[in-house]
Order: sequence, then C-alpha cells, then structure tokens
Amino acid sequence: MDDKQLQEWVEEISQRSFGVPFLHQASFNRRLRTTGGRYFLKNHNIEINPAQLQTYGLDEVEKIIKHELCHYHLHLSGKGYKHRDPEFKALLQKVDGSRYCQSLPGAAKRRTLPYRYKLICVRCGMEYKRKRKVDPARYRCGRCSGVLKLHTI
Repeated sequence: MDDKQLQEWVEEISQRSFGVPFLHQASFNRRLRTTGGRYFLKNHNIEINPAQLQTYGLDEVEKIIKHELCHYHLHLSGKGYKHRDPEFKALLQKVDGSRYCQSLPGAAKRRTLPYRYKLICVRCGMEYKRKRKVDPARYRCGRCSGVLKLHTI
C-alpha cells in the first residue's frame, strides 16, 4: 500500500465511521518506532506506521486510523481531543478504535537502570537510593534533617 491508497482509505473510513470528510493529508512514516500513528495539531495531517500494517494487517491499522481520526475530528470541532478527555474516550469507543496500538516484535523495551548511588544520612543512617548522581549538599535527610553523604553502589 502506498500513500495515495492510504489517503483514500482514511477518507473512506472518515466518511463511513464519522460521517464527516477527511480534508487533509494522510501518509506513512517509516521513522515511527513506538507508535502506531500520530495526528498533527498544526497542519491536521495524520501519519501511520507502515510496520503496523506489515505485522498486524488491515484490521489493526484501521483501528489506529480511527484513533487518529478521533483526534482529528474532535480537535477541528473544538471538543476535547486528548487521550484523557471524556469526549475522546466516548467517540473512540463508539467507532471501535484502538486505545493503544500493539507493540511491534523486536522493538526495544525500555530498560530500567539499576540504582547506582546511595545517599546515607550521617545522623540516623537512613538510605536513599538514586539512579542519577546528585549533589548531597543540596539535600537533607527527610527523617531527621541530618547531613547526607553520597556513596557509589
């Protein structure tokens, strides 16, 4: 499927599911990695991740398109278009769009760094684990207001 076919498909889904035409551009963006698609507030265009189409097929991508069209139509009508807005949630459920896209196989998982530093209170011995290095002179113990010392784990 190319951008022209995607454009026609988005226009058809918009008319069929929302009853309103889609008047802007829809295109594939191969640089998208962690998202199925995105809607741009400034120019009202929609981009779709082509890897979702290759991996999960037309049905899943149609749900992603409906999700982005919910943002599109609500934003243009001046209603709540953000994920947390009740109007968005209601419209998404009404048109049977997906709330989240499926993760792609082989996509890098976010790895959590282990704690590398420990702040220890000189007075009471309370320990505060930290992933990033901090300046202990800027902080005090939350329990006794004692001085903190930085240790590497």
